[in-house]
Amino acid sequence: MRLLTFSFIAVSFLLLEACHTNSQSEGQVSEVIRPGEQAPFADPGQRNFGGFRRRDTTGKAPAPRPRFQMPEVRTVHFNDLVMSDPFIYPHPETQTYYLTSSGGWMYKSNDLKMWTGPFNIIDIKGLWLEKAGFAAAAEIHRIGDKYYYAGTWSDHSDLIEQVPRRYNVPHNQTYLLRADNPEGPYTSFAIEPGYDYQPREWDCIDGTLYEENGKIYMIFVHEWTQLIDGTMDYIELAPDLSYTLSEKPVTMFRATEAPWAMEMNSIGEATFGLKMPGWVTDGPQMFRTQTGKLGMLWSSWGKERYVQGIAYSESGTIAGPWVQEKEPFLSNNSGHGMLFRTFDGKLIFLVHHAEENGPRKPQYWNVDDSGDKLVLGTQINI
Repeated sequence: MRLLTFSFIAVSFLLLEACHTNSQSEGQVSEVIRPGEQAPFADPGQRNFGGFRRRDTTGKAPAPRPRFQMPEVRTVHFNDLVMSDPFIYPHPETQTYYLTSSGGWMYKSNDLKMWTGPFNIIDIKGLWLEKAGFAAAAEIHRIGDKYYYAGTWSDHSDLIEQVPRRYNVPHNQTYLLRADNPEGPYTSFAIEPGYDYQPREWDCIDGTLYEENGKIYMIFVHEWTQLIDGTMDYIELAPDLSYTLSEKPVTMFRATEAPWAMEMNSIGEATFGLKMPGWVTDGPQMFRTQTGKLGMLWSSWGKERYVQGIAYSESGTIAGPWVQEKEPFLSNNSGHGMLFRTFDGKLIFLVHHAEENGPRKPQYWNVDDSGDKLVLGTQINI
């Protein structure tokens, strides 16, 4: 009996190893990528996303992002919140809305008007994520009786590629944490600490979760900074979400397939202080209309700076093919949106927006999903 048990464990271990070959444990030695010459600096006064970074001249990678001091917990009006990439998870048992965003902290509310926070709900001690610090585009999902926190961490001291005269590409990954309740603490549960759910050699951000026909997928962005023409991709996860089943990701579409998406330099946009040409994919969220039509919200840059768009699946499944809407869903420097239902059943579109060069702030919009396509309504003043 002991021999049979040992054999079963050994075989199971080998199968798991085969399933997550994209992973790199923290103890493994990887090729050291040296920084090189990057894209030219942005012009003085040029519009710029992501702040300015010094050109590397020392032969060392840029330092990790500084740690952010935890602000004092307080209750604020929705209109006073400042954040990018907002995401709301409604928890029906407690009639509480939970709001996350880039930054990784959480706010909570019972009326969508007054929000209390921020709260730190994650524990990433001992992982490479702790060195990266800042969590981008954080989301909360419920699958079964567990709650999952999907955030993107970026370690700029760990380069995965040097694209000549363009960019020193950092280790960017969407990592999953898990908790027993929506308020956390969310901790690592991956097959191994610091596991790369996406290929390590890919610059990946903005991962979101989606269930279809009993399977769980992560849809994520393969960054334009590495590719020039950014893509949207997906992988299948193990039933317990602790590792990736897919041998390689599946590309759903490229940014240039959207008629409204524009090349960054052509509209005067710089990124990280650098003139990097390219087309952006950002912020996927899957949805179905009441008729069963499968769609994806996603963002790029267009005539009115940051833009929210939609693509629809012709097959009604994640496999597509995915067809882009001819016009943006919402322009006016607004994007990275998501949909959620209030406790009284109303569908709301949540998105961030910035006036001129001001800060990004969240907005609520009415939206109608009764037909085959999502129809944008009026902004909700709260």
